[in-house]
Amino acid sequence: MKMSKPDFEQFLNDSLNQPKQDIGPDKNLWPGIERAIAHPTEQQAEQSRFTWNKLAAVAACCVAACCVAALLSVQLFVAQTEPNTMIAMSDYFTKQKQGLLVQYQNQPALTDNWQQQLKELEEAESAIKQALENEPENPALLQMLSQVYQQQLDLINKVHAPKWQTI
Repeated sequence: MKMSKPDFEQFLNDSLNQPKQDIGPDKNLWPGIERAIAHPTEQQAEQSRFTWNKLAAVAACCVAACCVAALLSVQLFVAQTEPNTMIAMSDYFTKQKQGLLVQYQNQPALTDNWQQQLKELEEAESAIKQALENEPENPALLQMLSQVYQQQLDLINKVHAPKWQTI
C-alpha cells in the first residue's frame, strides 16, 4: 500500500495523538528465555564446538609456521657455515705445496728460474681467486684454479725430482 504525503501526515498525527498503549507480547516470554540460557540448544553447542575447532586450527597453523621459520633459520645458519669451495681447495693446496717445499728444501733445483715460474702461477691463482669472489661457485673458474694449483705442484716436483732421477 502506497501512502501519499497528506495520508502519511494524517497517519502520523493520529498515531501521536492517541493515548499511549502498552505494546507487549501476546504471551509471557521469560520462561523460554530462562530455558534457553539454562539449556543451550544443539545449534548453540555446535557453534561452540565449531569455534573451538577454529581456534585449534589457528593454533596448529601458528605452530607449523614457527616450525618452518625455525627450519629456515637452521638452514640459513648451516649454509653460512659451510666452507667455501675455493677456500677449502686453497687450504688443501697450500698444505700440499708447503709439504713439497719442505721435502725438497735441501735438494738443489734443476733450473734457476723455477721460482719466477712459480710466482707467475701464483699471480694467475690470485687473479682467478679475485674472479671467484664475484662468482664463488663458478665451475669453470674452480676448474681453472684447480689446474693452476696442479701446475704449481707439478713445477715443484719436476724441478726437484725429475722422472728420470726417480727410476
